[in-house]
Amino acid sequence: MSDSDQASTRSPQQHDILIVTGMSGAGRSTVGKALEDLGWYVVDNLPTQMLAPLTELADRAGEKIPKIATVVDVRGGRFFTDPEQAVEQVRSTTSARVRVLFLEATDAVLVRRFEQVRRPHPLQAEGTLLDGIARERARLSALREASDLVIDTSDLNIHQLANAVTERFADDHFVGVQVTLMSFGFKYGLPADADMVADVRFLPNPYWVPELRPHTGLDKPVSDYVLAQPGARPFVDRYASVLEPVFEGYQRENKRHATIAIGCTGGKHRSVAIVAELANILRGMPGVAVRVKNRDLGRE
Repeated sequence: MSDSDQASTRSPQQHDILIVTGMSGAGRSTVGKALEDLGWYVVDNLPTQMLAPLTELADRAGEKIPKIATVVDVRGGRFFTDPEQAVEQVRSTTSARVRVLFLEATDAVLVRRFEQVRRPHPLQAEGTLLDGIARERARLSALREASDLVIDTSDLNIHQLANAVTERFADDHFVGVQVTLMSFGFKYGLPADADMVADVRFLPNPYWVPELRPHTGLDKPVSDYVLAQPGARPFVDRYASVLEPVFEGYQRENKRHATIAIGCTGGKHRSVAIVAELANILRGMPGVAVRVKNRDLGRE
């Protein structure tokens, strides 16, 4: 049964198993990371003997783990035996949609990539890089023939390969930029995971307004006060305009996650109000999903 036929007949509850294999240096790690970003549960360097037990586990899990990918390759050494037979066994014993993705590249490209990282080929032994590549091609030839999809990565960089995987396996999963808007207080330290940081301490601090001090930027009186200050609204609007082409570039480069941090002194008033207002604007941008995190709210 072809990939498209199998896809058209599966029920909505049926789960997916993707076996990623191919030439060493062709981008298996990049593919694994791209699949994880798409919500797949990825198992790396699985011995072929463990394919059947993993499939049984996936069948029992069902909808709890709807997408499982496993990377199977010659790194398994003695445990990498009869891979094509192991794949056929899996296909014949599960109700899941099982697909094999084979990653390919030319000898010249593989040699260059190995030389760049200064690592030997896993099958090189006492020979040359080309000897190891030739042994691997021979060992994987039957598995390549049994593959559902072959991607030649010779002319692809890691971003282009990740994009190719996203286009092929995203299905209905959100593939834009998932943005975390984080408010924080500078007195508690900069967020270590922030991609961009903005400082809104140029705005008057509601802390010094007695009736506003006990409230937070989530409360309307504080939010109204902050946004009414000179420079507040222009900052929000212009910062959103700055971020829009950034997110468009992130999508082109396959960067799926971004953390934008907005800081004030304690992370209670100004930054919280600005983050909430900025989130409303960003949610209107195509290809952008927004999550708000108020890191230091409640610490005082």
